Amino acid sequence: MTMNFFRGVMGGQPAGPQPTGAETIHKLCDRVASSTLLEDRRDAVRALKSLSKKYRLEVGTQAMDHLVHILQTDRSDSEILGYALDTLYNIICNDEEEEQDENAQKQEEDLGVLFTDKFLGDSENVTLLLTLLEEFDFHVRWPGVKLLTALLKNQCNQVQGVILVSPMGVSRLMDLLADSREVIRNDGLLLLQQLTKGNAAIQKIVAFENAFERLLDIITEEGSSDGGIVVEDCLLLLVNLLRNNSSNQNFFKEGSYIQRMKPWFEVGDDNSGWSAQKVTNLHLMLQLVRVMVSPVNSPGATSSCQKSMYQCGLLQQLCTILMATGVPADILTETINTVSEVIRGSQINQDYFASVNAPSNPPRPAIVVLLMSMVNERQPFVLRCAVLYCFQCFLYKNQKGQGEIVATLLPSTIDANSISAGQLLCGGLFSADSLSNWCAAVALAHALQDNLTQKEQLLRVQLATSLGKPPVSLLQQCTNILSQGDKIDRRAKSEKGSKVQTRVGLLMLLCTWISNCPIAVTHFLHNQENVPFLTGQISENLGEDERLVQGLCALLLGICIYYNDNSLENYTKEKLKQLIEKRIGKENFVEKLGFVTKHELYSRAAQKPQPVFPSPEQMLFDHEFTKLVKELEGVITKAVHKTSEEEKKEEEVKKTLEQHDSIVIQYKDLIRDQDTQIQELREQVSTLSLNSEQMHNQITQQQSQIQQHKDQYNILKLKLGKDSQGLSSSQGEGAHVNGLHSEELSQLREEVEELRRQHTLQHTQLSDKDSLINTLRCGAAAAAQTTEGGAGGSDNTELLREVESLRSRVQAQCAEISQLQTERQELIRRAEAVSSAPASSSESSADTVKLSELESRLAAQTTETERLKEECRGLREGHAGLEQQLASAQSTVAIEQTEKTKLQQEVQESKKEQDDLLMLLADQDQKILNLKQRLRDLGETIDEDEDELDTRDQFGEDDDDDDEEDEENND
Repeated sequence: MTMNFFRGVMGGQPAGPQPTGAETIHKLCDRVASSTLLEDRRDAVRALKSLSKKYRLEVGTQAMDHLVHILQTDRSDSEILGYALDTLYNIICNDEEEEQDENAQKQEEDLGVLFTDKFLGDSENVTLLLTLLEEFDFHVRWPGVKLLTALLKNQCNQVQGVILVSPMGVSRLMDLLADSREVIRNDGLLLLQQLTKGNAAIQKIVAFENAFERLLDIITEEGSSDGGIVVEDCLLLLVNLLRNNSSNQNFFKEGSYIQRMKPWFEVGDDNSGWSAQKVTNLHLMLQLVRVMVSPVNSPGATSSCQKSMYQCGLLQQLCTILMATGVPADILTETINTVSEVIRGSQINQDYFASVNAPSNPPRPAIVVLLMSMVNERQPFVLRCAVLYCFQCFLYKNQKGQGEIVATLLPSTIDANSISAGQLLCGGLFSADSLSNWCAAVALAHALQDNLTQKEQLLRVQLATSLGKPPVSLLQQCTNILSQGDKIDRRAKSEKGSKVQTRVGLLMLLCTWISNCPIAVTHFLHNQENVPFLTGQISENLGEDERLVQGLCALLLGICIYYNDNSLENYTKEKLKQLIEKRIGKENFVEKLGFVTKHELYSRAAQKPQPVFPSPEQMLFDHEFTKLVKELEGVITKAVHKTSEEEKKEEEVKKTLEQHDSIVIQYKDLIRDQDTQIQELREQVSTLSLNSEQMHNQITQQQSQIQQHKDQYNILKLKLGKDSQGLSSSQGEGAHVNGLHSEELSQLREEVEELRRQHTLQHTQLSDKDSLINTLRCGAAAAAQTTEGGAGGSDNTELLREVESLRSRVQAQCAEISQLQTERQELIRRAEAVSSAPASSSESSADTVKLSELESRLAAQTTETERLKEECRGLREGHAGLEQQLASAQSTVAIEQTEKTKLQQEVQESKKEQDDLLMLLADQDQKILNLKQRLRDLGETIDEDEDELDTRDQFGEDDDDDDEEDEENND
């Protein structure tokens, strides 16, 4: 029965009417829902897959829930899972067929979004799909990847949110890049492209899942720029991960991945016959470099990447492509744009670019070769725009480069045998091609941007217009072309190549040139024809195209008023304002001035530095010029409306402010000097405190050593007492000895001399003790010099007590030694008396032995006595020296105390003087605030940030003074 049913569905010829597609799909859905056999369900899902493209609406409406249920319950059968995933992909994916008309395509997209919303109605479905991607079976994993990609295309944000909160969701998708089957890996790249669009959080997770390493490895394996579409997909994913994501950009740079980009741009001598895929790949590689150094990135990150690109040789490799032959035009254009942003604002990169020469004979600087393309009207428009951008980036924040460009225009540096950048710019400025005029004018304006020196230098440039006529200045020639262009435009409105673009370029150049340069303003006003020309242009009622020129003329005239130093009597500020009021009207003047910022092309140019225009006719405004207009529009409007009295008051207030500012600066410098002195004194005090602590430690160590020597001395003293007792007993025995031989007495005396030598040795040891005492005294003196307050006095007192204690002990020992000397003299006297008596012949051998023992004891006692005598003499001498040194130390302490008191008085006087200066500074600040309030009342704009900064500086310095006073009090 089941087979008959499927034969009817799949192409059999049963009798009776054929069921419709919806009826067949309904029966198949019932079979999927009710069949208990896996084979039946599998056949039904396979049939639904075959019908899902033709009957997309019916299958999606009736079968989606059943297919999701299959994914949940039949996980063990990979075949039915693959059929279900393929069916879901067919009903959700929008097939992009070229032969479909727009309405049919729109219906297909609406159906895809409808079924996507239905599938995403339960967020668990996406989680289920992520789980299925862990299956290694090809028939499950591949359709799962395609289905998730289709869901992301239709509802990107919603799917991204589910994947972001799913545990290990992004990690599972990153595993696709490691799949050995290329078709799954490649579709995984497409999936990650959709996943990372516009979601910084997912971009960071993907990057930290080692995406950069894997993608760069794939690019290398596939052949880099010579690779196929897989390389393109990897590059697109890298661009997604890095664009506008500072965290990933820093991770890419810190991981040394910039260095791995260098081999991509290695080109050979023969660059003919590039394939379309290679052009696409290299274009994306250049875009990836630009993403890392884009002007919209933070300045710090951009500068760091620019430095890395120079150090690893990537910039040098790009310059090689720039000067190579046979490179396709679009790649050359993108390379120029890339080099532009790599050198923009980086002095070392700009210097290197200035040194690059083209491989010509003779060699020419790369800048000159590029400028030749810019002023050549036969070159492609996008290429000329790229060269202009490169020249602007070369001069951006590069005063050295600006000076080199202007120098090529000065008479002293012109070389008739070579073409310079200045000559090319002048040639483009005065050529018949309006686009060349505009590009040259903007390029020359960038050579003057924020550089007063070069603005003044450019006034020296003289041009020879024709034979037999005197040369005219570059400034005068620009105004001549303006007036001539106006006449030409009036005679030939319909003629191709209107000069509006030329006039706009020249006006932008003149405004940039004379802004913030009073000398240039004076030169401009010195020509009697310039002011009448400007007023005539502004006052006329012209068409829509001419209103922009009128606005720029109003801006130029306003700059002449605002930066006028009143050196020309006929064109002072007041007379120019009167002229505007009489011939133009102030309101009309302001209205014409405001038209510049309201222009559509002005807003477009203000968005980013790169000059990107759909057509040459729309190339009217420069990005840096829009900043200048925004800065000057308000101040010019105020300057025109001010009366002469307000001007005078403003001048007086400015002079007063300048005077007060100079006074405040002087006081600030004085306070800073005093802060420096106080800081130095603090450092000295800190050093002295550290030295004092070290001395205390040394004294402690020396006291410990002295105590050890005292203990040793007490042990010797105890031993001496025992020897004395033995000597007394020997004398009692000696009284009964009857006579000593003279030879024995001589031997006894020799032994006494030996004891004396030993005494000398003991004296040397006593001298070592004296050295230790001297060291202790020196440490006490140093501590007295560096210790402040009562602490130093306490240490000196302790040292004196210790010395007195040693003195008393030495005196006691001296008394004891004197007693021993007396006993020794008595012993010698008795020995001599014994030796004078007659010798007895009947003396026994026992008496002889006793006499020998007595002599040896006597010799030992005599030696010890002599040693103690010498030691006593040395202690007396050391005692006297110690008393003298102690007196010297006390005197030094008194001197240092006096110097410390004097230093504290100087610090107090310095503090008092600083407080007086702070009071004066506060008074001056109050006067300044009052004057600035008067300026505000008069309508003058005051920079509040500067006020806040000065206030913070003042309060910050006061706080520092308070902190210093607290620290000194604590000390």
